[in-house]
Amino acid sequence: MTPETAHRFAVRVLGSGWAPQDRAQDDPSLGVQLWGHRLSSPIGLAAGFDKDAEAIEGLFGIGFSWVEVGSVTPKPQPGNPRPRFFHLPEDSAIINRYGFPSRGAHIVLSHLRSYLAKYPPSSAPDRILAVNLGKNKSSPPDDISDFINGVRTFGPLSDVLVINVSSPNTPGLRGLQNRGMLEELLAEVIKTRNGLAERKDGWKWAKPKIVLKIAPDLDKAELEDVAEVVKASGVDGVIVSNTTIQRPSSLISAASHEQGGLSGPPLYPLSLKAFRTLRSLLPPSIPLIGCGGITTGRDALEFAEAGATLVQVYTAFGYDGVGFPRRIKDQLQHELTAGGKTWEEISKGGAERFGAKPLRAEDAEDVLKNEGKAFLQDVENLEKVLVELDQDISSALSELEQGSQPEARERDPSGHPEAHGVSESTIAHSTTEPALLEPTSDAESASISATGDVPITLAPVKPADDSCEAEAEIATAAAATGDVKTI
Repeated sequence: MTPETAHRFAVRVLGSGWAPQDRAQDDPSLGVQLWGHRLSSPIGLAAGFDKDAEAIEGLFGIGFSWVEVGSVTPKPQPGNPRPRFFHLPEDSAIINRYGFPSRGAHIVLSHLRSYLAKYPPSSAPDRILAVNLGKNKSSPPDDISDFINGVRTFGPLSDVLVINVSSPNTPGLRGLQNRGMLEELLAEVIKTRNGLAERKDGWKWAKPKIVLKIAPDLDKAELEDVAEVVKASGVDGVIVSNTTIQRPSSLISAASHEQGGLSGPPLYPLSLKAFRTLRSLLPPSIPLIGCGGITTGRDALEFAEAGATLVQVYTAFGYDGVGFPRRIKDQLQHELTAGGKTWEEISKGGAERFGAKPLRAEDAEDVLKNEGKAFLQDVENLEKVLVELDQDISSALSELEQGSQPEARERDPSGHPEAHGVSESTIAHSTTEPALLEPTSDAESASISATGDVPITLAPVKPADDSCEAEAEIATAAAATGDVKTI
């Protein structure tokens, strides 16, 4: 059985109604508050497993508090050619290049309606149903309409909408993480979400929450841009992160050379690093969800210590099977008991400790004072530079004028003195009136041989204002010395 066939089989079993269920109660130490609602544990399932919302009931039944279906595209599409899903067993990892295979929005919408008819929102207050929105491969890379249509289609039937701009398997998709495109995308997404009709009937929120999912491969400057856009847009949270296109040197499996997104333990340090960077750039009030290579309770706790409100798993679930949610929750409970704290205490403490701090009034005053002093110093330095530049220009002009005086003079046939073909009156004139290079005849220009072998063309110059005086003086003096062939 190929890895992709095994994946499809698992989804079918979990969607059949015959899958095992976890009937154990989650320990209170695992509880967490998210956007004002209580969840029994912080363990969620990332998008990519149940692409077409076929197994929602079974996935909640084995113990996940957050189930994220998709990615869903507006139109059906087959995804990338097979093979496109690879196990890396020696690394406990996966590489996939699925490319958003999707049966399309209409099929997923019908599955959501069927689930909600059986389990209305009021019956599951401690569960979050999220829909991960993607875009069709046939859509232009900079087109955001697929996401907007997704918000309109699935907003009324989901707790959370996840804007996925970070899959490496759709050409151009990650370009939407660039600041300009991300600003436009999130502004339109929030505007569309806000325009939806308010819901009642037991929904946790009147309108769905909007969460952004980013890649682990962004550098610090790119994460800074993401943070600024998130703060300005009104997005409700961020998932860090998707799969990576990096290939750590530690990989030993035969399939490690395959193209696509890498997930599993090799992703963990990359995801955690990106998470910590983004956490430091966003205030604690914006929840962050850790995702990427989480395999054990200790892994999950490390994200909480960095300020994660929730975590999501994927690859470890694929390897360990339906018992994985209970195993990781038991491991996490053991870690919490040993430390004498709850998940929420650690998570909130991490967010407060590492999250961006608001600027205090006294700090803001100090910043303004320091910036004001720096500005005044810059102005003073600029004035000095301008004075020195003015002195240099004056000195250069003076040297040029003095250098032209002792030149050998010739007289033209009319008896007037000439210095290299330029009259004294012209040189004198340049220091007392707006600089003009007068033609030597009534013609519009005259070619004069200043030294017998250097032709100089003097073009008529229209009257100029005082700002042109220095330029004209330099041009006149240069002509007088024979250094310039054409003026």
